[in-house]
Amino acid sequence: MNRFDYRDSNSRSSRLAALAAGALIGAVALAGCSAGQVSQTSSQESAVDGSAAVINNVALRNVRILAQQNTDFLHPGATVDLVLVVVNQSPDVTDRLVGVTTDIGEVTVTGDPTLPAGGTLFVGTPNGQNRKAVDAVEAADAVKATVALSKQITNGPNYNFTFNFEKAGSVSLPVPISAPEGPPLSAAHP
Repeated sequence: MNRFDYRDSNSRSSRLAALAAGALIGAVALAGCSAGQVSQTSSQESAVDGSAAVINNVALRNVRILAQQNTDFLHPGATVDLVLVVVNQSPDVTDRLVGVTTDIGEVTVTGDPTLPAGGTLFVGTPNGQNRKAVDAVEAADAVKATVALSKQITNGPNYNFTFNFEKAGSVSLPVPISAPEGPPLSAAHP
């Protein structure tokens, strides 16, 4: 004979209800722990030496002055390279870099600074970029930009540069100095 004991059923139901309530409270507590918090990875930026900016559909990436500093300062009269990658994010509008200005000297851009729609413009020699590989996957052109220094500069502070584009407009940003890639000075000059 099957006998149903009401007391066993009631205590089992109570245990299941308590277990379900505990699980619900734990889930709410865990979900509430991050409420209103910004994750640690939400503001991480890529590990590049230079600055970045976006003006309309044009993105400037890894903008930096490329110079080897062997003394306290780089002195007026010296010429340094300006290096960056410019990406045209517009799928159908070609743009053009019409000028670069800074208060530390005169910037000279040589080559055709046309920025094709959906294309890339390398200003200077990009470190670590394989031009043949880039050319195989996207429209990429290159120009050279040099700065004839009228003021002394040094590693540490950033220097303001303004980039003027024919259609996108102008954008100003602080630009750091970055040493060129290569062997350490002690290895190059024993």
